[in-house]
Amino acid sequence: MTNLNIKTKTIATIAVFSALYSVLRILPTVPMIGAAGASFSLSDVLAPLYGILLGPYVGSAAVIIGTFLGMLMGKPVVFLGLDFLPAFINVVALGFLIKRKWLPVIILNAALVLVFSLYPLTSLLINVGGVSIPFVWLHVVAFIVLLSPLGRRAGQWVESLQPTSLAAGIAILAFIGTMMQHLMGNILFETILAQPIGYIPTTAYPGIWTTIFFAYPLERLALVILATMVGTPLVRVLKKSLLKDSKPSTPNL
Repeated sequence: MTNLNIKTKTIATIAVFSALYSVLRILPTVPMIGAAGASFSLSDVLAPLYGILLGPYVGSAAVIIGTFLGMLMGKPVVFLGLDFLPAFINVVALGFLIKRKWLPVIILNAALVLVFSLYPLTSLLINVGGVSIPFVWLHVVAFIVLLSPLGRRAGQWVESLQPTSLAAGIAILAFIGTMMQHLMGNILFETILAQPIGYIPTTAYPGIWTTIFFAYPLERLALVILATMVGTPLVRVLKKSLLKDSKPSTPNL
């Protein structure tokens, strides 16, 4: 395949997946706690799959373009135009994991946990029945999964295309990616929506974080389940198609 054909195929891939992302971007799911009128989008299910299928570069380009197309189609701008960043983090992280680039994802994940934990508006501990539980408990679990052999093997299981292994690999990768996406979203939520830049009083954040603490594990679990259900047949079909297309043709003799 010539360089021109490769570039044409890449541009076409970005265009198609950007359009799909933009359409799902304007379809709301659950309301975003603390941000009046804002909601999570159905496109959040696609973010981990874009990383797995398209890799960190093509996948992130599709997410960025698709996010801005969604804005043009009426999706409200929440984070001053940086709305693409949470999904971008998800796509880049999983794209690197699929390419066996494990260390950059560890560094990025650790940095996100650290920045969020050190941010002055973050509630580090949430009181549940008299017991203080770290807000980031599920993010710590996801980070441990990333550090464990599961974090390394998940990409191999996806590449195997065996139904059971593929589903397990997608679930593990989607869990890691969606938790990193959540951290980036939380950082933007604190940085941009808090007064004086935004409209949320800083005194409201402890109550907001308490509500989010109970909601976010269910939200993230739902995204992982949906990504696995949609992704298992989709990745299997598209990966096989890509492998077939990449084989050199045999001339007729």
